[in-house]
Amino acid sequence: MSGWFSHLDWGDIAQACLDTLTMLGASLVLTVLLGVPLGVLLFLTAERQISQNRIVNAVLGMVVNILRSVPFVILLIVMIPLTVALVGTSLGVVGAIPPLVVGAAPFYARLVEGALREVDRTTIEAAQAMGATTRQIVTGALIPEAMPGLISGATVTAVALVSFTAMAGVVGAGGLGDLAIRFGYQRFQTDVMFVTVLLLVLLVQAIQIAGDRLARRFSHR
Repeated sequence: MSGWFSHLDWGDIAQACLDTLTMLGASLVLTVLLGVPLGVLLFLTAERQISQNRIVNAVLGMVVNILRSVPFVILLIVMIPLTVALVGTSLGVVGAIPPLVVGAAPFYARLVEGALREVDRTTIEAAQAMGATTRQIVTGALIPEAMPGLISGATVTAVALVSFTAMAGVVGAGGLGDLAIRFGYQRFQTDVMFVTVLLLVLLVQAIQIAGDRLARRFSHR
């Protein structure tokens, strides 16, 4: 058994885990910070909503749909000039974060929009009847009521980001995906591939369990 794991360098694996967690954490925070306002705007400007605006909604929807339709590997390559302009490099952990955010934020925005649509219409009408402004309705009624859905959406997005970080290894972003590609695939080191895949599976399971528990805690049911 020890011979089968002869290719493993636990120092490299530990560093790859740290890189993956760094990419995941930073990109998830930025994705939520961008995705929530974008999702709220998509919801508010939709037909029969508080700030109905067909033009704004159509433009936002088109941009979101275009970004969601681009395969992430292609997005990584297309965004290289913009990534370099933003963070100074297209390589490593830092270089992977901009495309990760651009790839995940539109996805999460649609999940946010869906979660807001699940909020009981009477909640909004009651807030309007009390003279609440649009901002007060969003922050005091919509977001709190939709919180379980927002957390579940963030969990789904985090799981997708784990896959994205693995794909980012194609362009030298580092992390477990990079380790799996450079050693597991290109050098046919099956033990390295097995361990990296196992760690990614465990990470996804941990994210899903934590997200489900957090969503239940905020559930009003």
